[in-house]
Amino acid sequence: MIKGRIHSIESAGLVDGPGIRTVVFFQGCLLRCSYCHNPDTWIENQGDEITAKMLLKKILRYKPYFEKSGGGVTFSGGDPLLQPDFLIEILKLCRANNVHTAIDTSGFGRGKYDEILKYTDLVLLDIKHVDDPGYRTITGQGKKGFDDFLDSVQRAGTSLWIRHVIVPGITDSKEHIIKLASIIKTIKNVVKIELLPYHSLGKSKYEKMGIPYRLEDLEPMDKAKTKELEEFLILELKK
Repeated sequence: MIKGRIHSIESAGLVDGPGIRTVVFFQGCLLRCSYCHNPDTWIENQGDEITAKMLLKKILRYKPYFEKSGGGVTFSGGDPLLQPDFLIEILKLCRANNVHTAIDTSGFGRGKYDEILKYTDLVLLDIKHVDDPGYRTITGQGKKGFDDFLDSVQRAGTSLWIRHVIVPGITDSKEHIIKLASIIKTIKNVVKIELLPYHSLGKSKYEKMGIPYRLEDLEPMDKAKTKELEEFLILELKK
């Protein structure tokens, strides 16, 4: 029986997809984003081992809330795509039990995307930057992993929420937003776009883990300016 490694479970999330959602944080991530607030999810062989049936049992406790709110379960991380076999198994079980499923991902996984997407209702896709050099600076990886996963999502026709973190001095210029708009215009089935302001709430985790925090002196992104850039993005998308 396949077992997955889970970092934690949030019983009633309100921002990771529609409605009230159980959010399951998978262990393991290939990226090392400079602003990551969950560095404790990076290492793959950590976390708690669990079978898909055990996880489903935890998810189904909240099914009445899903049904009343139009919610469901969101598999996040880390990145759930790093555990494809376990992810497929739990997605199938959710589908069999009429639970709406979402995957919150940056698109860097270990394949089997077409099979994963057969059982996925919504993808929350994080675009880290607009080009390969930017990806390498922020994540330590090139953009190809993102592009490969996006190709699979487009073939599957899965609904998408696009997310992009606005970091002061890195992704907060209008020139950057124009490039982001040009990428989003090529993507099908986008149902929502969110620009998220950079914050440093995970900073204390780096200190506890003895990991240097690369944005040590950077102030959190102004929320009002983030909203302005989001409105600017919407205008660009209408051109």
